Amino acid sequence: MALRTYDYDTALLLRDEADILAYLDAVLAENDPALLAAALGDIARAKGMTKISKETGLGRESLYKALSDTGNPSFSTIQKVLASFGFRLKVVPV
Repeated sequence: MALRTYDYDTALLLRDEADILAYLDAVLAENDPALLAAALGDIARAKGMTKISKETGLGRESLYKALSDTGNPSFSTIQKVLASFGFRLKVVPV
């Protein structure tokens, strides 16, 4: 019997704001910029990359590239993407 594998896509699991907030909180706790970029990409895909592109004024292809695990988005891009999700950054003590 052959082992069956399935593609895994985090974006398919991000169904509502609570899921997204929990995901972002867990990712931010890791303090890994590449992981944050990839997580923002997962959320953008869950919400619709074309919609996020229009709301941020950034090109869809540029967003895919910047919000990947090898991307290096500017802080401005991160702020725009978070705002398109209806979020903002908040500083709290560690």
